[in-house]
Amino acid sequence: MIELTIIHQSDVWDEVPLLCKPVIELTFAQAAIDGKNKAIAVVFSDDEQVRELNREFRDKDAPTNVLSFEQEPNDEEWGDIIFAYETILREAQEQGKDFSHHLTHLLVHGTLHLLGYDHTEDEEAEAMEALEIHILSKLGIDNPYQKE
Repeated sequence: MIELTIIHQSDVWDEVPLLCKPVIELTFAQAAIDGKNKAIAVVFSDDEQVRELNREFRDKDAPTNVLSFEQEPNDEEWGDIIFAYETILREAQEQGKDFSHHLTHLLVHGTLHLLGYDHTEDEEAEAMEALEIHILSKLGIDNPYQKE
């Protein structure tokens, strides 16, 4: 269904998660969208590179945990999802979350952005979060938005 390219752009990643494709395919299925044999690139990067992209494309001079870049609808790609290792690790530690669970949540989140979901408006954010929670529950991961 989905053609997946994994790019290991930084040495800070000990290992690249092997579950990327099943998580992305589950996200498509739960969002009721056909992958249409298009490609997604998942890039495992670091804070420095993500900060540069965030500054160039979003006018925000700081790293963020994940960036998603949608391609034009008639292209052969859905787009790219780029992760910043140090930010994800810090967030997981600060929030007391398992690193792999936090990364999986961000993979679902980034994939939903490629599918047109957004969280700029409250109503959109609630719908996106509800779908994320549902998808993660199917993977045995607790609600990432629930405060302890």
